[in-house]
Amino acid sequence: MNTPDTIYVAGHRGMVGSAIVRQLRAAGHPERHIVTRTHAELNLTDQAAVRAFFAKTRPQQVYLAAAKVGGIHANNVFPADFIYQNLMIAANVIEAAFCSGVQKLLFLGSSCIYPKLAPQPMGEHALLTGPLEATNEPYAVAKIAGIKLCESYNRQFGASHGVDYRCVMPTNLYGPGDNYHPENSHVIPALIRRFHAARESDASEVAIWGSGTPMREFLYVDDMAAASVHVMNLPKARYEQHTQPMLSHINVGSGSDMTIAELAHSIARVTGFAGEIRFDASKPDGTPRKLMDSSRLRSLGWQAEVDLPTGLALTYQDFLKNTAPSPSLIPA
Repeated sequence: MNTPDTIYVAGHRGMVGSAIVRQLRAAGHPERHIVTRTHAELNLTDQAAVRAFFAKTRPQQVYLAAAKVGGIHANNVFPADFIYQNLMIAANVIEAAFCSGVQKLLFLGSSCIYPKLAPQPMGEHALLTGPLEATNEPYAVAKIAGIKLCESYNRQFGASHGVDYRCVMPTNLYGPGDNYHPENSHVIPALIRRFHAARESDASEVAIWGSGTPMREFLYVDDMAAASVHVMNLPKARYEQHTQPMLSHINVGSGSDMTIAELAHSIARVTGFAGEIRFDASKPDGTPRKLMDSSRLRSLGWQAEVDLPTGLALTYQDFLKNTAPSPSLIPA
């Protein structure tokens, strides 16, 4: 791999951004060539600050993994924050990158860009074919705007300035650095916390909302980072063979899904919980199935390597190391 002098990873403290930094280090990039900034050091919603940063650092590659993220509750309560901040992050970073001469940029989106009722598995062509899920529509619109920003800069400045901005859309991610908050976390970290607490308190059962039948796809975050680096460094001609100028994003998934019940039993085994798992079918299930069609990425020579049991074990180790609460502090 020809290593550029400077790579800027926006959002390096997040789960995905930190995994990208690990991947770059493992690929042989010297620490001094990987540029990062905390939010306190650089507010990406501040256009002037972002432009000054790029003018000074002049990176050759940019991984745009920074975003304001949150669960369903946060998205419902703060929709203006989610759309404004994510729009500004995408617009400021992509424009400043172009103005400072960056030719290679990778924008990381989300599977929520697809319509709520998109056919399964969800292929890239499903983008903008139907209404979005209402609870995270503002966030999804900002991510769609990021895709279209990249495509628009490619179309206008690809030939004249060598601009080559790409986009990857991950499925549900989990792994080290995840958010294990008892109210605002996603399904895997939330279940890890609950099963751990149940085991520590000798609870006889864990109750889970819904029937357990909805199916979801999960991808270990270091696999996502590896896919990101892979896509960033594909030869331009090969990338363009598998994409279109106005449909250029690439799905990143594991290629398989499982029921929530299967996931719960897997997490129970990893955490050592031996009690009963009860599903409350009177509670909502959500979308019956969410699976990404990642055949485009597989045709470009990449597929996931970390299976779910291994990934869950590594994630539980991260939980124990960094956030496992004392049983006395676990709310009833």
